[in-house]
Amino acid sequence: MSSKHFAPAVTIREIAKEAGVSVMTVSNVLRGRGRVGEETRQRVLAAVERQGYRPNLTARALVERKAPTLALMLSCITNPFYPEFTLAANLSALKHERHLLVCNADHEADRGTSFLQQVAGSLSDGVLVANYGDLPIEDLRALQRRNIPVVISVWERPDEPPGTACVTFDAKGAAKLAVRHLVELGHRRIGAIIGSARRGIHGARFAGYQEVMREAKIRRVAADERFTEDSYEGGYRAASELLSSRPDLTALFVSNDLPALGVLNAASDLGYAVPRDLSVVSITNIVPASQSRPGLTTVSIPTAELAEKGIDLLIALMNGEATNTTVVHTSPPELVIRGSTAPPTQVTDYFGDG
Repeated sequence: MSSKHFAPAVTIREIAKEAGVSVMTVSNVLRGRGRVGEETRQRVLAAVERQGYRPNLTARALVERKAPTLALMLSCITNPFYPEFTLAANLSALKHERHLLVCNADHEADRGTSFLQQVAGSLSDGVLVANYGDLPIEDLRALQRRNIPVVISVWERPDEPPGTACVTFDAKGAAKLAVRHLVELGHRRIGAIIGSARRGIHGARFAGYQEVMREAKIRRVAADERFTEDSYEGGYRAASELLSSRPDLTALFVSNDLPALGVLNAASDLGYAVPRDLSVVSITNIVPASQSRPGLTTVSIPTAELAEKGIDLLIALMNGEATNTTVVHTSPPELVIRGSTAPPTQVTDYFGDG
């Protein structure tokens, strides 16, 4: 078994020696700072190329007291929403000459808190939390008291800011678009599957569903509603139980696309034809929503905008150009109609006071 030997890393001093310039000149060339003649700049870059020099980011952070990274905390990276969000956040961070340090809390509050305590302010200059659901808000405020910039993105209640800098979208409005679509199609037996507790992370979405049901004077029945985890499995289980016990439902509002995909498969396994027997509408518009069969009717939220503005706000906080109470709004949600919704084949009056 042969062993591998690695050459020691090239230092900036060695580059300076080969190019016949000072360490400061090399540093200025690599950072694009200061006044350096073109001939000198080319000589330095040639030495860098020959020696394969790579900057030591850790050493740079220690010298400048500034980390080259921004921390991004995700609730669960297996949810297709978060890779889409992370891609947009990373592109935005690169525009600011920063790299992302990604942590997957996997719905574990203790893991998320530990990540914040160990990384924030040391390995990263600031923290972007992509949906705070698995973290106590007080943990984020504690970071602020340590003068560590923190931004919550995907904040779902624009009218109720969290007391930390945030980027928000109108989740209640998104739900209202979804449920109104069902009502306008003629549905009156509408159930709901919510991917959180009643007052949990999807509470604003549930409130939007309730409001439209009241507006349409459609009687809500607790037996027509299920609260589950925000996952494919959660949606599948909730739909299996709900449709087995309430077979007269003609439509379901689901608070997020991932559980909605589980709903589509549960309905199929129970013998429902979507949308002939059951219409399904949800919120987010993740990529798999367009790939399911039938395609999922959903309300698209501005995922890339939430990520980009989250990074921009974090940089602004770090530069003193925003405050811990700054709220940034994004574009309004938009209904995307696909094959999972249609008028009911039989309309049953189901009106009441709600």
